[in-house]
Amino acid sequence: MAIRNKKAMSIGIFLGMSFLGVLALIFSPIFGEGKSGLVFSDDLFNKLSKGSSYFIPKVMGDSKKFIGKDISTVLKMEKPEQVEKAVKVLTVAGAKAEASGSEITISADVGSLMEKALKDADDMYKNDGKSVSGRYGFDEKEVMVAWWNLMKPLDKQLKKEGKIEEAKIVTDVMKKAVETAHNFYGIEAQKVTDKAGLMAGLLVFYVAYTMWWGFAIYYMFEGIGLSMSKAKH
Repeated sequence: MAIRNKKAMSIGIFLGMSFLGVLALIFSPIFGEGKSGLVFSDDLFNKLSKGSSYFIPKVMGDSKKFIGKDISTVLKMEKPEQVEKAVKVLTVAGAKAEASGSEITISADVGSLMEKALKDADDMYKNDGKSVSGRYGFDEKEVMVAWWNLMKPLDKQLKKEGKIEEAKIVTDVMKKAVETAHNFYGIEAQKVTDKAGLMAGLLVFYVAYTMWWGFAIYYMFEGIGLSMSKAKH
């Protein structure tokens, strides 16, 4: 295809090549501790996400009003292999739990039970997994999975029994504490305010870099005689 505008094509090629050069740098392990730009930015956003997801103190406060409220019910676990660790977690947390096949009969003070789960979640959030595994005798992340596996059917069963408030606190603990603590375990929490300058810089770079490629395409198209113009009426 013939080049109709050499100047525009030269600009387009320069912008395209420089864009690819910067892309190569982004994929190079030169951003702190031998990380690529993508890994560095992903780690940063994970740290900031963790720093803005610490809802445990609020949920702890909400759970206190349920201390003294007893529940007795039967939980149907999704998989039989979940039962053993769920019973272990419940027993260590002070609840009465008996297994029969894939079902667990549970008697517990719901407020006290949630406090135990929140304590485990708080330790995990602070990357103190040894305290959690030490309480139960197995891997700390598996403890969080066990809590999640039993809270899911507990929430469902309490709703069936019309205990909506109790079900809500179980849901809050499961989603705002247990799930978050498990997903962010091992990541250092950072506040967005502490990294405001870097965040703003990354945002500006992202917008500029996207436009960079757009202008490269625009000038190369103009170089071969393709251009955009307003339609005549």
